[in-house]
Order: sequence, then structure tokens, then C-alpha cells
Amino acid sequence: MANQGDSPVNEGRRRFLTATTAVVGAVGAGFAAVPFIKSWNPSARAKLAGAPVTADITGLEEGQRLILEWRGQPIWIVKRSKAILTALPTLDDRLRDPKSDNADQQPDYIKKANPELRSLKPEISVLVGLCTHLGCSPELKAEIRPEPFDPEWKGGYFCPCHKSRFDMAGRVFQGVPAPTNLKVPPHYYENDTTIIVGVDPKGAA
Repeated sequence: MANQGDSPVNEGRRRFLTATTAVVGAVGAGFAAVPFIKSWNPSARAKLAGAPVTADITGLEEGQRLILEWRGQPIWIVKRSKAILTALPTLDDRLRDPKSDNADQQPDYIKKANPELRSLKPEISVLVGLCTHLGCSPELKAEIRPEPFDPEWKGGYFCPCHKSRFDMAGRVFQGVPAPTNLKVPPHYYENDTTIIVGVDPKGAA
């Protein structure tokens, strides 16, 4: 439990800083790690100023999450399984903004690509890993299995601070404190295995 003087935001920030050198796996039998390579990124000062960061997803396996930092925020890059992609459209009636109608939560080209998947490529999700309630960093609960907080859980993110839930596209569930979907940062693919976070694709409106 946080000290009396700590805010939920600081608690979530502290949890993120503790975890930025690790990645967690998800779907299937267990958890797997992908190295967090700092040499891919600009200096800390440049990141805080908004400089783009680069991620090589060559070795990213299904169910794995790569964590980067951009503008002082955690960026989650997750490779989703076919089972997760099949499950996502079945959740619409349980979600607050299933079609990503809130324009503030993702660039327009992300919604145009697929409002339910919220990604440029179906299998790759790129999200800002901060709960839209008070800025805590939710936990990845990506396996499709019953959870104490949801017996019909189809994978996603759970914020233990105030029990907000998001699916594997970062869409917020109804009846939780978080008011909006997790944000999708501007990004594009430099090639099939390289993602540039912080810059829109050429020609994007």
C-alpha cells in the first residue's frame, strides 16, 4: 500500500519505472522475455522532449510485450495471437467505446485501419501503458481464461489500483473508473520489423 502522502499516479509511475527493463509474456503456456535494448532509443532528455523512439520487433513472439519509453510514458508493443484477434469483436457489447469513436484516444489513421483492433497491423498492438483513470500502469492479463475480476475474461489489461479493465486492443470496459480507451501513440512501420513511435506515417492527415 502507498504511503499516506503518495498519490495513485506516483504509485503507478513507480511501478512502471521498476518494470521498464523487463517485458512480460502472455498468451499460452507461460511468460517470455524480450530484451529491452536502450541503444534503440534517443537519450532520456530527447525522449522527454518528444523525440521518436525505434523498436525492432523481429523476435517478438505471440503473447509477448515489449516496453519502451516515449515522452516519459511506457509504450507497450504486444503481438496478439489469432485467438485474441478472434475474441476482440465479441466484446463490443461490454465496452464503453468499442468502435474507438473518441478521437482523442488514437490517430485517425488507426481508427480507419480497424476501429476494433486499433492497430496498423492486426497482430501488433501499440499502446500508451497508462490507465486513463489516474495514470496507473495496468497489468497484462492476456490469457483467455476466467479471472477473479471477470469469469469471462478474453485477455487484456487490469488495473489493480481501481479495478479498471481494458481488452487486448486497449478498449475500456463499461462500469469501471477509467473513462476512455488506452491511448494509441502516433507510430508507423519503417519496415516489416521496425516501428517508429512518436511520428505519424507519411501522408497521414
